[in-house]
Amino acid sequence: MDQAVKRVVIVGGGSAGWITAGLLACEHGLGTDAGLEITLLESANIPIIGVGEGTWPSMRATLQKIGVSEVDFLRECDASFKQGTQFDGWRDVAGADRYYHPFSLPAEYSSINLANYWLSHGRASSFADFVTPQAAIASAGKGPKQTGTPEFAFNVNYGYHFDAGRFAVFLQKHVTTRLGVKHKTGDLETVSRSANGDIEELLLSGGERIAGDLFIDCTGQRGLLIAGEYGVKLNSVKDVLFNDRAIAVQVPYELESSPIASTTRATAQSAGWVWDIGLQSRRGIGYVHSSAHVDSSQAHETLYAYLKHAAPHAKIKELSFRELEFVPGYREQFWVNNCLAIGLSAGFIEPLEASALALVEQSAGILCTHFPRDRKVMDVVARRFNEKLLYHWQGIIEFLKLHYVISERDDSEYWRDARSMQGCPQRLKEKLQLWQQQPPWHDDAPRIDELFPSASYQYVLYGMGFAPKYTETNRASYAQMKGRAEQLLSVNRDKIQQMSGLLPTNRELITTMLGASR
Repeated sequence: MDQAVKRVVIVGGGSAGWITAGLLACEHGLGTDAGLEITLLESANIPIIGVGEGTWPSMRATLQKIGVSEVDFLRECDASFKQGTQFDGWRDVAGADRYYHPFSLPAEYSSINLANYWLSHGRASSFADFVTPQAAIASAGKGPKQTGTPEFAFNVNYGYHFDAGRFAVFLQKHVTTRLGVKHKTGDLETVSRSANGDIEELLLSGGERIAGDLFIDCTGQRGLLIAGEYGVKLNSVKDVLFNDRAIAVQVPYELESSPIASTTRATAQSAGWVWDIGLQSRRGIGYVHSSAHVDSSQAHETLYAYLKHAAPHAKIKELSFRELEFVPGYREQFWVNNCLAIGLSAGFIEPLEASALALVEQSAGILCTHFPRDRKVMDVVARRFNEKLLYHWQGIIEFLKLHYVISERDDSEYWRDARSMQGCPQRLKEKLQLWQQQPPWHDDAPRIDELFPSASYQYVLYGMGFAPKYTETNRASYAQMKGRAEQLLSVNRDKIQQMSGLLPTNRELITTMLGASR
């Protein structure tokens, strides 16, 4: 049980498999002290599910760590810059409401909670505009930095939108040619296990065998190892978050010079919401919805109506629509014996707030930080990994549910069910009670590796019009805050004006960066 862990086998490619392979190879691959031999097995017969991905700013660090050029990434993956999410129609049925969840934190968030001041004196403007320049910058379609800014640096924080299929191909080439990861193509037929239940080797349909000490399941929702071999069940959360279907379509721009949106657009509908993300060459649009509240034909009609309004140039009859099914939930365990699941094999809720890739990065990061050098240590690492991932999944569920439970929409059974406190997680119920008297801050997201900082809760709460019962602030502490708060707000207004003039549009920034590298 104390044998060294030297051979890692990743089953499944896609974004999850190749990100995990790249990060592992950088920190523990050939040429490092650990000297791991990393092999990724990929089936040629299973297409990548991705319909277009949005990332968090953490992806910049991931790309930097594995040694990727940002310009190469932009070019090869049809990528664009993302500064957050724009929410339309989530507050009420009129659909005229709009708010932003930007990637930048409120000014000096570590030391001062500007929400206290906004609740008392600032409601004439949106909360996001009050505390950061990014919402206004993104709303104007501006990019996150100037054209001469170095790769991965920024004026305002950003992540990306990209083509998931092209991203997987891009990572595969980089990770195999630069980082020493072995790539094998084949179909898994059977799994050979030892007396203690560990996986010893994989037998492929062509007769080849692949032995390993640690196996990582990146086979998507099928979970060939974690579910198929170890029988780990999925904890469904369909009683909390109902969406389990999506219809996706790729829509070309009207002109090559058409603006590229600097945010993911999330537009609420009667039984779900429509995502709209802008890449360089096209838009990825889709309707994620609940099959318990709307049938397929009705869902298609809803998406057609959105396209007629948001992309009137599109020839709907010529577009290709993909229907996707998923069970919202996560595994009861993520690491069993010498097998762990990363990506869709570990679970999936819905694409709201783009947490899927962030969890891949988080999972791979935890594995790299605590990589077990021998089999005996692996059980300790596995237990901690399971505890951390369970915490993160529960946090995601709470944060996504927040978007629904505080809505004022009452136009359909879907929204009435979504707003019901009956399906609301207990921890979120308690937070909502507490936030009636004080805004979220550091105690509401206390871990250093939180997926959603407390500022994210503020952006959603106050963007959705959450009105606490008690807004009185202690007079002494308020007097101390007032001068500093007003100074920060003045600086924020100046930054909006300055950046609006200096920053190029999202398309101009990308075009310039790609042109300069030729």
